[in-house]
Amino acid sequence: MAPMTKQFASDNNAGICPPALTAMLEANAAGHATGYGDDAWTAEARTRLQELFECDCDVHFVFNGTAANALSLAQICRPYHAAIAHAFSHVVMDEAGAPSFFSGGATLLTADEPRAKLTPETVTRLATAMPGVHHVKPAALTLTQATELGTVYTREETVALTEAARAVGLKVHMDGARFANAVVRLGASPADLSWRAGVDILSFGGVKNGLGLGEAVLVFDPTLRDEFNWRLKQAGQLNSKMRLATSGWCGLLRSEAWRDNAQHANAMADRLAAGMRDLPGVRITMPVEANGVFAELPETAQQRLRAKGWSFYTFRPPLECRFMCAWDMDESTVDRFADDLATALNDAG
Repeated sequence: MAPMTKQFASDNNAGICPPALTAMLEANAAGHATGYGDDAWTAEARTRLQELFECDCDVHFVFNGTAANALSLAQICRPYHAAIAHAFSHVVMDEAGAPSFFSGGATLLTADEPRAKLTPETVTRLATAMPGVHHVKPAALTLTQATELGTVYTREETVALTEAARAVGLKVHMDGARFANAVVRLGASPADLSWRAGVDILSFGGVKNGLGLGEAVLVFDPTLRDEFNWRLKQAGQLNSKMRLATSGWCGLLRSEAWRDNAQHANAMADRLAAGMRDLPGVRITMPVEANGVFAELPETAQQRLRAKGWSFYTFRPPLECRFMCAWDMDESTVDRFADDLATALNDAG
């Protein structure tokens, strides 16, 4: 049987999608260009993102999602501030304290609610529970879209959350590492799920959507725009050969590949869930709303799958596993995994 070239461990593990790679190669072959973002490709990428989001927002490019999230929150928060986040969000679980570091000491206030989604009531409670100078002052709400458990906030849910945030004086950041997956799942426009829903600053993911490197920070709120360039430079996020990163964005946006990639990844997650759902011993734990499937598998079945060469994370041990579908996942790999899972369950039984 042919070796497995695609896996379910992470959508970060896929390569660069063809439109982005072609655009990068064209930029590389074009000869010398001014560095640090003063080039035609960066200007095009910025304009195309503004057109996609239907607004004259500030657009900045950074190397990775941790920088996008941490610097966005640092733009809102002073050292004595706090950001409200879900306890199972990426900014809490997977960024090594970067939001606190880049803000000079701001902390995170968290709540662990079902399906990794915050509610307006919890935002209000966390923002008002400890008033006064003896406690940190909440200044930001950060939402993850799609969430770390593969669920999405509807536009109505996002509006309710941002309105609750506004009522207690919070700015709103959105971690959109998989924002494209949420957009296509909901059939909404990027604008309707971001600034029109009350989001002030967005980390828009490119790597999980087919880029080789680089995320975009879109600043919608004019009051958050001042001196963000200096923050990026100090954090080591100003790319001297910016065109080799932003040209990939041009490729994604010229061809609508950003949308196609997300749609395909979501469809493969749907197919995988369909192949797993009726297998004895498997329980899908989360609605499949983006490009991930979360399911409980017997430990013996997990071991047999890994022994056969499959790669995936036991996301919440010992039983709940995460299976991510990247932009390049194919039906044959999905079906092969489902068959191997059925065999592993039978052997374990």
